[in-house]
Amino acid sequence: MFFRGQTIGKYRILSPLGSGGFGSVFLAEDTWIDKKVALKVPHKQGLDFGDMVKEPRLLASLNHPNIVAVLTAEKQDGVFFIVMEYVTGETLEHIIMREGALDLNRALDFTCQICNAVDHAHRAGILHRDIRPGNMLVSETDMLKVSDFGTSRFLEIAAHGTTVIGSPPYMAPEQFHGKAVFASDIYSVGVTMYQMLTGSLPYDTPAPADIERLMRGELITAPRLKNSKIPRAISDIVLKALDPDLTTRYQRAADLLNDTLAAREKSPRKAGRSGTLPSPPGADSVADIQSRLKARETPQRRFCWHCRKPLHARADRCPFCNESQ
Repeated sequence: MFFRGQTIGKYRILSPLGSGGFGSVFLAEDTWIDKKVALKVPHKQGLDFGDMVKEPRLLASLNHPNIVAVLTAEKQDGVFFIVMEYVTGETLEHIIMREGALDLNRALDFTCQICNAVDHAHRAGILHRDIRPGNMLVSETDMLKVSDFGTSRFLEIAAHGTTVIGSPPYMAPEQFHGKAVFASDIYSVGVTMYQMLTGSLPYDTPAPADIERLMRGELITAPRLKNSKIPRAISDIVLKALDPDLTTRYQRAADLLNDTLAAREKSPRKAGRSGTLPSPPGADSVADIQSRLKARETPQRRFCWHCRKPLHARADRCPFCNESQ
């Protein structure tokens, strides 16, 4: 649609960023204020203008640090496009492909940020329907932002999303029958957690013959069986998020977030940076003991799980966003 060096309105195209089922995204420069932005160009350009602005209007209502911001929407030279915040970094999908299973604390930190974004959208009555690592951008400071709400819809009137939309195998069982609800997004978060903690998906893309087995939960094995370093409490949380039964699955992202934070705090042994738990008493080397003593003398820098800004060592509430830590 656009090419490098092209100028459309006040935007100069720098490079393509990617393309999906709903549109192509380009890195551009706002020549008026010398700022890099992302331009999303929907594939369908022949729709009524009122229909085309529904998505940016939907996204503009979401104002959250863990959601890619929509700045405006324009139509130049007959081409409609959405102007979005440009996030430097890479997708969570690329990070997992490169590193495999992530450090436990980092995986849980990403989980908290994802839950914050999803909870904010759900409180606004917005269902994403395509939560997956490929739709999550991670900045150089590990700030995660959920993107691509192009498959979203309001659930204010309809009981559920009736269109079969999503990316197998991140889709909840009910999504294959066109019955997406808020808990369907929670299922997708559970698949993402599973992938971050184990480095692999819980199952391959389900074939039509596998849908009934997916509905019965027969395709999933506990993440702890794939990675014994995962605490049992965290493994159980992932399984609850992946429960095929809507009545027993997490209903709200806030509940998944709270359980994750509680499990991490109640763990008697904290995971190290490598994601492994300390060895049992008697198995420590002198070097290990000295290393931990040194770590106690020099406290680790703390950051708010919500806004990622630095915290005082003993702070129990963020002075920037007022969130409890």
